Amino acid sequence: MNFLEKCMCKKHKEEILGGILFGAGLVLGSVVTALCYEQKRTVNGDKILENVKKMFLAEAPIEGSWIELHPVPLSRYSSKTDVYYGGISRKEDGVLVQYEFIADAYTGTILDLYKL
Repeated sequence: MNFLEKCMCKKHKEEILGGILFGAGLVLGSVVTALCYEQKRTVNGDKILENVKKMFLAEAPIEGSWIELHPVPLSRYSSKTDVYYGGISRKEDGVLVQYEFIADAYTGTILDLYKL
C-alpha cells in the first residue's frame, strides 16, 4: 500500500474532516464573539468631551466642561440607547452661558445640544 492509498483510507479522511471542522468552528466563534463585543462597547466619555470642547473652542474660549462618565438609558420615539450627558460653559458678550449635550455612548455622536 503506497502513501496515496493510506491517505485515502476512511479513518484518515474522517480525521482530516474533523480537524477542518474544528478549526472552522474556532474561527467562526472568534469572529462572532468579536462582533458582539464591538457592538456593546461604549466610547470613552472623555473622548466625547474632548470632541465637544474642540467644537466650542473653534468659536471661542470655554470656561468649563463636564461629562457623566456612566452611560444612562435614553428612549426617544421608538429608539433606545445609552447616552452620556455633559456640558460646556463659556462667556458670550461678557455673560457666562451654559450648554448641555447628550451623546450616544456607543458611537460618540452628539444627539442633542442645547443652551440652558
